Amino acid sequence: MKLAVVGGGSTYTPELIDGIAGRRSTLDVDEIVLVDPDAYRVEAVGGFSQRLLDHAGHPARIKTTQSLEEGVDGASAVLIQLRVGGQRARRSDETFPHACGCVGQETTGAGGLAKALRTVPVVLDIADRVRKIAGDDTWIVNFTNPVGIVTRALLNEGHRAVGLCNVAINLQRQFGRLLGVGADDVKLVHTGLNHLSWERGALVDGVDRLPELLDNHLDYLSNEVSVPEKWLRRMNVVPSYYLKYFYAHDEQVTKQRTERPRADVVSDVEEELLKIYLDPEQNTKPESLEKRGGAYYSEAAVQLVHALTAGGPAEEHVVNVRNDGTFPFLPDDAVIEARSTVDSKGAVPIPQPPVEQNFAGLIAATTSYEYLALEAALKGGRDRVADALLAHPLVGQYSKADTLADSLVQINREYLPWARG
Repeated sequence: MKLAVVGGGSTYTPELIDGIAGRRSTLDVDEIVLVDPDAYRVEAVGGFSQRLLDHAGHPARIKTTQSLEEGVDGASAVLIQLRVGGQRARRSDETFPHACGCVGQETTGAGGLAKALRTVPVVLDIADRVRKIAGDDTWIVNFTNPVGIVTRALLNEGHRAVGLCNVAINLQRQFGRLLGVGADDVKLVHTGLNHLSWERGALVDGVDRLPELLDNHLDYLSNEVSVPEKWLRRMNVVPSYYLKYFYAHDEQVTKQRTERPRADVVSDVEEELLKIYLDPEQNTKPESLEKRGGAYYSEAAVQLVHALTAGGPAEEHVVNVRNDGTFPFLPDDAVIEARSTVDSKGAVPIPQPPVEQNFAGLIAATTSYEYLALEAALKGGRDRVADALLAHPLVGQYSKADTLADSLVQINREYLPWARG
């Protein structure tokens, strides 16, 4: 099987390769093509990735290319992990909202909208070319943020796509360790949207052990997801750590204004990693790769690709998928993040208990924002940008929405053809 990674020059990529190397028996891949317009980065990452495979005794060969058509031709699955504008654009996403007292973050709020506007047209163009070259049966696994909006754009255009995030598998692994069971033995009742999710259950052999986790590990979980212990106890759920931007918005803004932007930290880490990757003697994953983020990304990606391509029985994964009635208060074509059955036909959400009003309202409001965000990304227009911001729970005031829209468009003008006229 041939696997293509678009954005393969990312310093993240060796995490994926390391995951493939460790799962030789479950993912029958013999060729991995890293596609990236940055020749320097993709060659550095590609050479190191091949050494990782060789060291592990894995027979797959790494190829690198700047040509998307060459990279995806004959691929069974294509992973997309892009960052349009690089860390420089990310830095603006994380900082420009502060002028209006709003959180700066690359996947939610005004920063997340900026990223969506830059990213959706690029990913759709890539997907169209993938379908033309590789064929209608090729699976696209989208790891590009904001995952929910980008995945909905792909599905609306008829692509065979599934969205993936590492939040759920990270919590699953932690829960398994805390409970003293195998991570794969834990089935999450994962509810919500990408980066707006809650674990309402942790099933082991059909028994919900989330109450036990909250009883015995409340302080640990509180620290991990940045939510007060008393809130966890009252709600009886474990939220994604991205919920801190909603539940402690003002506190996060104050913190961000005094801390170094994450984009600057990641830039330094990437520079360090690239130097390591260029060392011909380096053939194992460096510890500094953990600073890059994305824990367990490789496991989630490898397991999902296996489920989509192996032709075996359905597996359970937490993915971004069409709602199709799972949450009755959302449209069917909304993209939710939920525990699903996955096989070569695609992903189908597993039915869940009704969502409590504590969470349903925020899910519905954010879904409405995501609809408007996708409209702005596809059609352009400053007013569509402002309308999306006004609908976002983290903005919600027309004066802030208008000011942020003007700043967003100006800062991202080079990436938005409709804004350059």
